[in-house]
Amino acid sequence: MPTTHVVTGVTGYTGRFIAQRLLKMGHRVRSLTGHLARPNPFDGQVRMMLYNFENPDLLARSLVGTDTLFNTYWIRMAHGDMTHERAAENLRILFAAAQWAGVRRVVHISIANASINSHLPYYRGKALAEQYLREFGPSYAIVRPTLLFGHGDILLNNISWALRRFPVFPVPGRGDYPVQPGFVEDVADLAVALSESDENTEMDAVGPEVFSYYDYVKLVRSSIGATCVILRMPPGLALLGSKVVGALVNDVTLTQDELEGLSAGLLASRATAEATLPTGLIEWLADNADGLGRVYASELERHYR
Repeated sequence: MPTTHVVTGVTGYTGRFIAQRLLKMGHRVRSLTGHLARPNPFDGQVRMMLYNFENPDLLARSLVGTDTLFNTYWIRMAHGDMTHERAAENLRILFAAAQWAGVRRVVHISIANASINSHLPYYRGKALAEQYLREFGPSYAIVRPTLLFGHGDILLNNISWALRRFPVFPVPGRGDYPVQPGFVEDVADLAVALSESDENTEMDAVGPEVFSYYDYVKLVRSSIGATCVILRMPPGLALLGSKVVGALVNDVTLTQDELEGLSAGLLASRATAEATLPTGLIEWLADNADGLGRVYASELERHYR
């Protein structure tokens, strides 16, 4: 029987693929968003509602009648008065509202290697949000991807964009730290499958391949037919180069925290050695590399403007 689900951020990335699957299954879908003025990507099939974190009662009422809340809400970086701590607090409000509204289940997209003891605000905030869900939420599934790729992905697209346009691509340090890409549509499939259970579940969502970051960039370069030099350089110099590029495109291409997380190997799972997502990056690039990096994708444009 058709049921009603709420998916946060269907105008974004992961949420869009989750909503597509639910609609295809015949379910009713609503979305919480911070961008009501943006075009509805589902031609009116998805009702768009504001997050209303500042009004928890109104937020809770917007969730009444919901079977499953699929949460993809988060921020990549602090911007203006929005910090990772505030984003985690917003999720505390959301999960408490879901409990009040009688939502049966929450499927929460977190991140691999989240830790309450991390010195990196992104990973610490993600762990704090998970803690809030355990405390306030109804039955839940916590899905922890590593490094996502797929149509509409900003990171892989912009790496490809830089590889196509510049003679040198900087790799911070030795580049031997691991990355474990996961296909975003596999994550969407997993999220929908986990919504059908009532059992509390926590799992990393990881693809079948692990690369060193240097080899990952080499793979992308060869797949798109680029010829630039991939150059290992001191992390500080690589970060400076990314800031120069960011100034050229009026965007933030890499932050100090992201550089630290990458160099620490946090983009590969430390919790499981087995793939939980079937699609490999090599397989996907074979069919999709030609379209990567043709146009720059702005993080600030997608989320903050």
